[in-house]
Amino acid sequence: MAEPAQPADDPRRWVALVVCCSALFMTLLDVSVTNVALPSIGSATGASPSELQWVVSGYTLAFGLVPVLAGRLGDDHGRRLMFQIGVAGFAVTSVLAGLAPGPAMLIVARVLQGLSGGLINPQVAGLVQQMFRGPERGRAFGFLGTTVGLGTALGPLVGGALIVLGGPELGWRLVFFINVPVGVVVIALARRFLPETPPTGRHRLDVVGSLVLGLATFCVLFGAVQTEAAGPAVLWLGVPALGLLALFYRRERRLTEEGHDPLVDLRLFHRPSYTSGVVLALLFFPAMAGLPLVMALYFQGGLGYSALASALGVTAYAVGNAVAAPLAGRVVDRLGRVLVVGAALTFGAGAVGLALVARSVPTAHATLAMAGPLFVMGLGAGGLITPNQALTLMDVDPVVGSTAGGVLQTAQRIGLAVGQAVIGAVFFASIDGPGPESYARALVAAVLVALCFVTASVAVGVRDLMRGRQARR
Repeated sequence: MAEPAQPADDPRRWVALVVCCSALFMTLLDVSVTNVALPSIGSATGASPSELQWVVSGYTLAFGLVPVLAGRLGDDHGRRLMFQIGVAGFAVTSVLAGLAPGPAMLIVARVLQGLSGGLINPQVAGLVQQMFRGPERGRAFGFLGTTVGLGTALGPLVGGALIVLGGPELGWRLVFFINVPVGVVVIALARRFLPETPPTGRHRLDVVGSLVLGLATFCVLFGAVQTEAAGPAVLWLGVPALGLLALFYRRERRLTEEGHDPLVDLRLFHRPSYTSGVVLALLFFPAMAGLPLVMALYFQGGLGYSALASALGVTAYAVGNAVAAPLAGRVVDRLGRVLVVGAALTFGAGAVGLALVARSVPTAHATLAMAGPLFVMGLGAGGLITPNQALTLMDVDPVVGSTAGGVLQTAQRIGLAVGQAVIGAVFFASIDGPGPESYARALVAAVLVALCFVTASVAVGVRDLMRGRQARR
């Protein structure tokens, strides 16, 4: 059963897109803003380093656990409803975080925030599928990509400004309170402008499948985000994760074959464009997440920058992302996978330039010299994420658009966590002493690992490109 899109001349669909992007921006901003606020949180609440890590990791873990389940709930019971529930939950848990008297309450609030944010994002993907068709869909995804870039770029600046405005005690709390008025406005506009989702007739949720997939995702994400704190032994959680994923696959295949209601209809993966896009995201996102992370570590540990200064040091990356995303969205319908492959190669070229600058430019000029390669990397990331999302969901029935988007987002979150763990571990293992030279060598090692991920993603993109050309003959 296909869903009717809003009429092509209905201007409300663009207003609805702005509403969706506002909620998405809020969830993204909360990550980068909180990173800047960690020192203030530590001094105000007495949180230990491990508790501060969980302020960030708790959000990341929870955010990555629910996209598939949230997407299925949106498809079955209404994306507008689930979107509003997610935004309301995010606003309420932001109040809890802002009022937290100590680190324990703050961590709990951050976990609940992550669950609410994970409920929002699949609905955005499904609503774009529902509201837009053809080239317009690519432009809509480009708008989403711009939102991601701006959220990443502005987070440190907004966080720093709020902390200065509120002082050491109130400033970090304002970081969370600012979500409340934004959430109220978004909910009010969502009721007016977001379209209803026609009922699918599916109301039986695969609870067992949801639990199995959730446990598997938790093992992967927990192992990745806790590698630095708990040591490499935590990576053994990947073993039960593989077993749980195999069990999930067998269950979903059986439910699909028997005509029941699986959490994920595996017939989605009968579409080569969808399968290629999910695998490509799983391979590219480690490089995209890992290198900006180690750049911040390089600036702070190698060059002695503050957290805010190191965040500003990678601003060129976020700017490149924000510039490329809308442009890529406009041409993806014409260029297809050629654009994705070219963007991955662009990212790789920027990473090579980063390594060359780290080894050859004096540290006094490193920040300025690295702005160019970081901008090129940002162009590659922005030029890949938006087109890959549009092409991955291109042949998917909008009826299951949120579920399909949830699976893609789960692959992206796993890729992000794996990249931060693997590339971060290589970076730390390569540091052989204090000083910028040692950190520069470690950065080069991290770039080499990232290039392996980029090469694998290029191979997937080229394979899908060749498949498409053969199908047109």
